[in-house]
Amino acid sequence: MSKSLPHWLPSKALIGMIHVPALPGTPMNRLSVSEIIAQCRKEAEIYAEAGVEVILVENMHDVPYLPREVGPEIIAMMTRCATVVKEASGLPVGIQVLAGANMAALAVAQAAGCDFIRAEGFVFGHVADEGYLNADAGALLRHRKQIGAEHISIFTDIKKKHSSHAITSDVDLAETAKAAAFFLSDGLIVTGIATGAPAKPADVQQVAQATDLPVLIGSGISPHNIADYLPWTDAFIVGSWIKQDGNWQREPDPRRIKELKRAIRG
Repeated sequence: MSKSLPHWLPSKALIGMIHVPALPGTPMNRLSVSEIIAQCRKEAEIYAEAGVEVILVENMHDVPYLPREVGPEIIAMMTRCATVVKEASGLPVGIQVLAGANMAALAVAQAAGCDFIRAEGFVFGHVADEGYLNADAGALLRHRKQIGAEHISIFTDIKKKHSSHAITSDVDLAETAKAAAFFLSDGLIVTGIATGAPAKPADVQQVAQATDLPVLIGSGISPHNIADYLPWTDAFIVGSWIKQDGNWQREPDPRRIKELKRAIRG
């Protein structure tokens, strides 16, 4: 389904994820600053050479996550990593800072010259594995205005993965999508229940028909199910299947990337 996309986002774009190694100060950190930067550069170059159109940089190894607030050391490192990825790849780049640290992500994106952020908890409160996240659309968009970052798109997860939505069970996906559009989201992300879990095709169609915003798939995409989503999806965020052995913790696999690209074109 073709909708009005940001100028930097090709239709049916493959967005490859760089899961930054655990950053300084987090429990899983093992690498030095220079080693982390080198790994980000390496993965960015792999993606660019394999034909990925967009890269999303995320601190997924920083478990357990802090809800909404991260330290200055995380913001500083994510900025440096994003700058290296942007320079090494020459591609549009997005930022996600877990968990739901959307203002931090926006600051990183602006400082590193990035193009978008992936924001969790934009509308409606929910219970995530990090704890309760209240909606932040009002504060986030005001902050974007105040720092002169309105050129940075905000793509928003709705009914986010790894979360319970029991308190909003009477608000279906279509109404959630409409609320996000009303609150000025730039694009909607539909996911499965967890990392690597496919979204339901019927859910994607429902969201696509609810608003005029671009729709992105945020988990579970592979060459084996891509046809189920192509009519309703504008871009695909992939962080598991295109890694070695389909494992999100490993490096990107050029062979798998090219196979998925062929499936998208087909």
